[in-house]
Order: sequence, then structure tokens, then C-alpha cells
Amino acid sequence: MSDQIPVLQIGKVLLVSIQTDLDDNAVTQLQDDLADQVITTGAYGVVIDITAVEIVDSFVGRMLATIASICRMLDAETVVVGMRPAVAITLVELGLSMGGVKTALNLDNGLQALERARARRHGGEREVDAGDVRTSPASW
Repeated sequence: MSDQIPVLQIGKVLLVSIQTDLDDNAVTQLQDDLADQVITTGAYGVVIDITAVEIVDSFVGRMLATIASICRMLDAETVVVGMRPAVAITLVELGLSMGGVKTALNLDNGLQALERARARRHGGEREVDAGDVRTSPASW
């Protein structure tokens, strides 16, 4: 499928790097693909990098919130990273609160947010997994 957005696995985190503006079909396909891959991989986190996205409409904004909700239901946290100021302004002007969607300025901050959420979820105890994503010596 030509408009399919690749989903990369890094340890137990799925990384989606959106490199083009999204149309309705691509967002719907991404929702389905991510749900399947969260189950298949046992991922505890999803990072959606929208650094390259310049335009977001209300449908795409709602779908990002829906994707985060679906992943949460499947026991995976979602962080959207790299939002441009114009995109944030547009989402606010459209009245989309994006409730439940965590955001971070960049990929590194997003990965750190997932680690913190995972640590809280497990009562501060860190599970050791060879596939863990380590973002800095402080998180080792």
C-alpha cells in the first residue's frame, strides 16, 4: 500500500515517524497497524513523531487522540513528539483538547516520558529487558 506509514520497533517501543502530511486513509491505516503491532510485539510504548507534519485538520487530530486511547487500552502509552507551533495552534483553534495524548518536544524527551510512565506503572521498579530503550546514563 503506497500510503502506509512504517512502524519501527526499538526494543519494546514502537516508533512511527510521519514524513508527509496525513490524509484520512493513511491515519485510519496507521490506527489499525499500530493496534496490531502493539499486540504482536508486546510494546509498552508508542512514539509518534510528527516533526515533518505541517498541516493537521480536525480528523487527523481526533485520530491521534483515538490512536493514543486504543494503545492505552492495549497497555501501551503513546507520546506524540515534534509538534510544530503552527500545528499546536491549529489544534487549539479547532477546539481539540487531544485529551489523554502525551506530548514531548523531541524524540529523546518522548522516550524519557515513556520510561517514566513505565516506572510509575511498575511501582518504581524497573524491569530489565535486553530490548529496553535507554535514552541517557541517568535512566540506566
